[in-house]
Amino acid sequence: MSVVIDLSEKRQALIVKRAYRNWGARFGEDFGVATCLSGLSLQTLTFLAQGKEKGTFYIYELIMTLQGMGSGFEFADLSPKNKMDVIDQYLFILDRIRFECMKRLGWIEAYPGEDYPLVEMVLQFDRVAPGLQAEIPRLSAGHPGYDEYRRLSTFDREAFVRKLIPKALKAIQSL
Repeated sequence: MSVVIDLSEKRQALIVKRAYRNWGARFGEDFGVATCLSGLSLQTLTFLAQGKEKGTFYIYELIMTLQGMGSGFEFADLSPKNKMDVIDQYLFILDRIRFECMKRLGWIEAYPGEDYPLVEMVLQFDRVAPGLQAEIPRLSAGHPGYDEYRRLSTFDREAFVRKLIPKALKAIQSL
């Protein structure tokens, strides 16, 4: 009996493995097509959430490899349009990473996109990002600023949550 092999699935598995190659070496964890932010260790999440040069490289590497744009090392060589595409995706993923930090701190209950694997966020960016970016993370009722947050307009709630990011980055490093 012959076995049917789905080449597109195998090809995607190889691309995902290549996209996470440096992640595995740096963070010592297993990453794959189903990896969600909730599955990252606190150390990995904290490193990526800082948004500094080395953390940026790993996210660029993931995006560029999955999108067939080369390695993260080649970011400077991209066309201006491709650079902007990578930066848009990077900022979107960085937001989700920071929201995951806030969730682990107990500051927010949930955030838009928390159930999406990283690979899907990149490969389906044009489809999923607009809807997720329009949603606001839900601040936890136990957060000291909850009463103020609850009284704010939708627009102001987003700004309120974003203003918490620097404090969340400091707090997550101390865990």
